Amino acid sequence: MFDVRKIQEQALYNAVKAADGDEAASYIVYGEGGSAAAEDNAAWVKSAMSRLESRFDAPAVKRIRMACQCGYAMDEKLALLRNLMAAASNMEEFAGSDGAKAAGLFCENGELYLQFHFCPCPMLAEVDRLESYAWCQCTTGYSAVLFEQAFGCPVDVELLQSIKVGDARCLMKIIPRGAVAWGMYGTDKGKMLPARTPREQR
Repeated sequence: MFDVRKIQEQALYNAVKAADGDEAASYIVYGEGGSAAAEDNAAWVKSAMSRLESRFDAPAVKRIRMACQCGYAMDEKLALLRNLMAAASNMEEFAGSDGAKAAGLFCENGELYLQFHFCPCPMLAEVDRLESYAWCQCTTGYSAVLFEQAFGCPVDVELLQSIKVGDARCLMKIIPRGAVAWGMYGTDKGKMLPARTPREQR
């Protein structure tokens, strides 16, 4: 059975362990003396993030939470981005199609954003409100991996808004740190293919 709580506990444990060892990971994930085991998902999310933020500074919290991204359905989303890229030669074209807009993408002043008008995280289904953006940083990790694979260059992601923190939407800024590989992909009846060179197209 798919147990999202166990998956999230393990992801957080591994990320904290990589940053500060087993003792810190056990305390943050399971609480003092394992007390967090009795908490429901909503209470656990809040208490785990409180322990995390009390132990690490903000940049470290973001790195740890980014490392917790689950990779769920990433192949499907990557295929969508590559299809959008095949029809674009710049960021405005990439984010301007109906498909891009339906996926929550938009471009403003040449900069790319991704928005959601609902919270897609199953762990937050019963959470009324979060006290900080810490938990939601896992989605910046997911988006960074996704867009780096699509764009073929390093990508930074900034979390600007979160519904569960009280904002009207979830909003991220997607920032390529290199040349985006426009034209890298072509399509053939929905299948992703390497883009053809001008010589091959003749």
